[in-house]
Amino acid sequence: MTESNPKILIVDDDADLLELLSIRLTAAGYKTELAQSAEIALNYLDVSRPQLVISDMQMSGMDGMKLFEHIHRTIPTLPVIILTAHGTIPDAVAATQQGVFGYLTKPFDSKILLAQVVQALRLAPATALQKDESQASWHKDIITQSAVMEDILTKAELVAKGDASVLIYGESGAGKELFAHAIHDASKRHHRPFVAVNCAAIPEQLLESELFGHVKGAFTGAVRDHKGLFQLAEGGTLLLDEIGDMPLPLQVKLLRVLQERQVRPVGSVQTIPVDVRIISATHRDLLAEIGTGSFREDLYYRLKVVALTIPALSQRREDIPMLANHFLNLLSAKYDKKINGFSPDAMEMLVRASWPGNVRQLMNVVEQCVVLSTAALISPVLVYDAMQKEEEEVLVSFEDARRHFERDYLVRVLKITVGNVTKAAGLAKRNRTEFYKLLQRHQLDPSLFKQSQN
Repeated sequence: MTESNPKILIVDDDADLLELLSIRLTAAGYKTELAQSAEIALNYLDVSRPQLVISDMQMSGMDGMKLFEHIHRTIPTLPVIILTAHGTIPDAVAATQQGVFGYLTKPFDSKILLAQVVQALRLAPATALQKDESQASWHKDIITQSAVMEDILTKAELVAKGDASVLIYGESGAGKELFAHAIHDASKRHHRPFVAVNCAAIPEQLLESELFGHVKGAFTGAVRDHKGLFQLAEGGTLLLDEIGDMPLPLQVKLLRVLQERQVRPVGSVQTIPVDVRIISATHRDLLAEIGTGSFREDLYYRLKVVALTIPALSQRREDIPMLANHFLNLLSAKYDKKINGFSPDAMEMLVRASWPGNVRQLMNVVEQCVVLSTAALISPVLVYDAMQKEEEEVLVSFEDARRHFERDYLVRVLKITVGNVTKAAGLAKRNRTEFYKLLQRHQLDPSLFKQSQN
């Protein structure tokens, strides 16, 4: 699907009206998905992201306003149009004041409906993972089927359109630099340099020179003028990775550069104007660092115009099979080996592992498996050895999952197994009959998870 064929989720407990809306929108060139309750709509949103939701206001169970509130809280960039009867117009007007894109009264005029749809889709960002490869080239290196990651990509695309500073949070190896590069590639600065520096990897005495440059004779060994990374990134993007590890004295100088938009090389009395978009990344809790006095509050707010948090790999296990197979294909070609995939037990071991090193660790494990493999399939023994016999973190027990996040657990195993109920039941260690009852309790349709792979 491309941007010219957006996906619209229609929610109504009136089957006839649901079908009528679908026919009219499909005839206009849109792809539609139908849900006969708000609960089913929420389940659908766990699997895939439409570009617009059209929902009835009054429905049995959760009503349209409650559905909107959930969507607005979890997917704030997704526009919602509410359908309302004449008697609930005041409620619909109040809803628009809370963020609903618009509302239509029943019976609605098809032309007005299509006009609102066009307007909503024009103002809303196209969901990142719904674009074809050419349109999504800016995030081609981010491999995911996670709805959470898709939301972050949507926000990243919105952020990329301007020059606001971005602060990216995430554990080591989660992909912070990958996201920073994706924002650069989606921005108007994409034709200019993307420069990254790890603030924790360079000694304090050298970091100032590395960032701002120095002139000949500024210090012992400065035998020539040296351009800093701010100058090298002119017109482009500078990633300050592990910004939380930057020494306090240098934080003061960085703040001045960000305020004045000019740098002064070490040993120079002249300043040089710079035009650079700043993206910062850290695994630290900067608010806690501010509390202890190790990070400047004024710098924090200068860097954090927009904040993005990249989830740990253990929080998006549905991506593990896709990532593992992606790395397997790349590395098999690199080492000129013909390896068809992972054995089921080997893949289950990957899915269940704790992954403290996140995606970077997963890639390293897959690479070691490829290097040592002499068969067409990667075995569990190879995976276990590659993980250096780390203690594996088993997925949350079924009883704990039912008590705390039963529905999320079911969604996760269905994603991992691409809607295969037998495999999903096996992974959850329940029989098929009981598993089907759980799916019915949460109104989860396994076929949705198969469709999401098409």
